[in-house]
Amino acid sequence: MEHKFKRILYGGDYNPNQWPEEIWKEDMRILKDARINSATINVFSWAKIQPSEETYDFDELDRIIDMLSRENYDIVLATATGALPAWMAKRYPEVERTDYEGRHHKFGRRHNACPNSPVFQKFSAAMAAKLAKRYGNNEHVVCYHVSNEYGGRCYCENCEKAFRVWLRKKYRTLDALNAAWNMEFWGHLIGDWDEIVLPNELGEGIGKHKTAFAGLSIDYRRFNSDSILENFKAERDAIRRFDKKTPITTNLMGTYKELDYFKWAKEMDIVSWDNYPAYDTPWSYTAMCHDLMRGLKDEPFMLMEQTPSQQNWQKYNSLKRPGQMRAQSYQTMAHGADTIQFFQLRRSVGGCEKFHGAVIAHAGTENTRVFREVQQLGKELESFGSETLGSANPAQVGVIFDWDNYWALEYTSGPTEDLKYVDQIHQYYRYFYNKNIPVHMIPVDADFGRYRVIVAPVLYMVKEGMKEALEKFVREGGTLITTYMSGIVDQSDNVHLGGYPGPLRDLAGVWVEEVDALAPEQFNKVVFEDGSVHSCGVLCDLMHLEGAEQLGVYESDFYAGMPAVTKNRFGEGTVYYIGTNLHEDGIEAVLDLAAEQSGVHSLVSEPTRLEISCRETEDFRYWFVINFQDEEQRIPTEFAGKTDLITGETVDANLLMKKYDVKIVKDRK
Repeated sequence: MEHKFKRILYGGDYNPNQWPEEIWKEDMRILKDARINSATINVFSWAKIQPSEETYDFDELDRIIDMLSRENYDIVLATATGALPAWMAKRYPEVERTDYEGRHHKFGRRHNACPNSPVFQKFSAAMAAKLAKRYGNNEHVVCYHVSNEYGGRCYCENCEKAFRVWLRKKYRTLDALNAAWNMEFWGHLIGDWDEIVLPNELGEGIGKHKTAFAGLSIDYRRFNSDSILENFKAERDAIRRFDKKTPITTNLMGTYKELDYFKWAKEMDIVSWDNYPAYDTPWSYTAMCHDLMRGLKDEPFMLMEQTPSQQNWQKYNSLKRPGQMRAQSYQTMAHGADTIQFFQLRRSVGGCEKFHGAVIAHAGTENTRVFREVQQLGKELESFGSETLGSANPAQVGVIFDWDNYWALEYTSGPTEDLKYVDQIHQYYRYFYNKNIPVHMIPVDADFGRYRVIVAPVLYMVKEGMKEALEKFVREGGTLITTYMSGIVDQSDNVHLGGYPGPLRDLAGVWVEEVDALAPEQFNKVVFEDGSVHSCGVLCDLMHLEGAEQLGVYESDFYAGMPAVTKNRFGEGTVYYIGTNLHEDGIEAVLDLAAEQSGVHSLVSEPTRLEISCRETEDFRYWFVINFQDEEQRIPTEFAGKTDLITGETVDANLLMKKYDVKIVKDRK
């Protein structure tokens, strides 16, 4: 696989423009001691570089780039367009967003530009072009960082007009649009394109999370994601006029709901993302986010931001415990990162992020615990050279993640408000994580034939072509695992008639007649064929067998004895249908059967609570072994006698790994 960089980028957001120049030299001394080799600059400098509509001033940025180039830094050059300058908002108020409640905003905050403002589009592309023209020939500029953490929505008149154009391209006729949105309901038929209004609080919105017409609101989500993507593409294309080859990215945010990242990734040279787990975020969830970011392009990614110590914006901003940042960084690499970057290199003196962690704290010295840990990791990464860059993460299991399903499932009015898309995906991902079975997070249009097992929880929206692709996968010997609330609607959120799970009914070999919703204090149990009993809740499908065999039945309520979990042969393959929200042990029981039947195994032959991942090149495998448990864990015996890439030492057969210990075991293929 092609390397995007010559070395592991180790650095992060750097804002020398916020400090007097006498501080810059001291920063270079301290950061060099930590083996920092890269800096992301110019993220929020638009107002300084362009102090007025007609004026540009690159003097300070020239000095910053000259300094970093002399120090042999790899520079990630941001386009500075993540926050509007005040003069633009004052002179052209249309550049600011109108929120869900219909309030048009004034100057303030960030990520605040209307994506469909022609003024914003003009000035942002011009800024990107000027930066590329001025610095594109500098060999130290190794990546462009467009804007910053794109997101949000706008409901202004510009967006409304643009939405109508987007809809005309998609549906062509109002008859098609009315049918797609089922506008006969409540007599909402649209008779003219100009009658379409955005689905906010003043229109079809029901609070920020529900809607009267899901087809309309889902289309608006698609339109909004596309609109913001056009902003990225415009800046990217402006850069390409002057720099034809330097990679271009923008920092994504894991399972962020607003943007269809699989669509975005097609337009990016490399995926980058910002990882900020909370104090109680499960390590399996963080691993899933890394796998999702890698899966967007099925390539290694950049970790653009993480904190070396603590966040400032979460409810409880705990310090990272000794060793935690290092272990977390290696987990990121284990799941596909080719960079480790921080926000931020020096802690800000003011503003809402002044208490966000940094390599250089407010004390302004390297004599801190955090700095020593950053320095240790820097020395280790420097010793690897380019050895791990571009290495792949092979897997036999694909877990489907789809933003259309994300939006549609959570817009659904009923059967329960407790059904959250990402949580549903995570509880199935967690099984494979706990078993150290590698996973690829994949889109609905992936090449399913690459995998032995496809996991598709709550595949609520089955769009055109998905039924045929899944049937082909299973018919040719694959194993499909799906669940309740699957196969319910089409791409416009209209129900597939003929009985649930709609297009998946033949595949699953079941017919779901009704769906019971259980309140948080309610539960049922599933009795399996082997006599084991597992609790369940949230939803319970009342289903009938149509060729499938039952693996477990409900224990109580009026549907006691009805199938709850089934298995169906389809061609050469198998479909497991889980008709209720099983607790973790119940999911494990079903997935153990599926994994054994499909020949999918753990990376290691003996049970372990260590997290183990594998990246590989043509010649070598790199086994990342990390202990996130509170107790010491013995390293699997199969790694004994092999070399630890970090220390260069041989792994001892009796090695006990303490919490946050890391080994990277290098093994020739």
